[in-house]
Amino acid sequence: MFVILVSMKPLNNKHILPFFLLLCTTFLAFLSCSIRLTGPINADGSAQFNINTSMEPAIERFIRRLSARAGNPLAENSLVLDGGLIARSISQAPGVLSVSFVNTSPAAIQGQLQISKIDEFLSTAAGNGFITFERTGTSGRCVISLSLETGPDILKLLSPEISEYLEAIMAPIATREPLKKTEYLEEVRIVYGNAISNDIARSRIHASITFPATVQSVVGGRASGRQVDFDIPLVDILVLETPLWYEVRWGG
Repeated sequence: MFVILVSMKPLNNKHILPFFLLLCTTFLAFLSCSIRLTGPINADGSAQFNINTSMEPAIERFIRRLSARAGNPLAENSLVLDGGLIARSISQAPGVLSVSFVNTSPAAIQGQLQISKIDEFLSTAAGNGFITFERTGTSGRCVISLSLETGPDILKLLSPEISEYLEAIMAPIATREPLKKTEYLEEVRIVYGNAISNDIARSRIHASITFPATVQSVVGGRASGRQVDFDIPLVDILVLETPLWYEVRWGG
């Protein structure tokens, strides 16, 4: 089980508070990013992750346009994803040993996150109805669940700017409007054009996580020995046409 933190330049020129992202980086999709995450979770509760994430080009342009319309235009080379801000925010979270992120472009970051106590790191997200994390020795279980009914409640954990952004792109996870994925992408296409709709449609979350012991079962991903690979379409999370359920069991 892991979490990472991400933040984005807000529309009202105040930094968005970072928020916890969960197994297979499910909630990074709130920012319409593509992400790759690799690393192990160790038997002592520590974890080390390498993270690469980038915002799709049309989404980056969309954010800049929204900011300009709000009266806070972003300069051409200004950061949309701020690696330094993200790292400083994560460093304050419980259980974090070290964190370092750098920008490879205004809308892309890469870096490393080391966690000393995964249980402590998850404490902020635990108990909100969408995450279960249990660990005993080298055995454990992690569950992430998300539905159209619970999604808007989970958004309350985030800053208002993020909810406003999701409402701006008409994401059902924010609006509670039941839509099929094809219907949602067509609405986005009509309002914002093909580029935004196509970027959302092709954005994915990729994660390869190594667990402390052999994976016994996995739902929503593929297991090989101790490693679980996830490949999650962004639109699945934004629309929640069907509830999402991810579960990993490892050890005896």
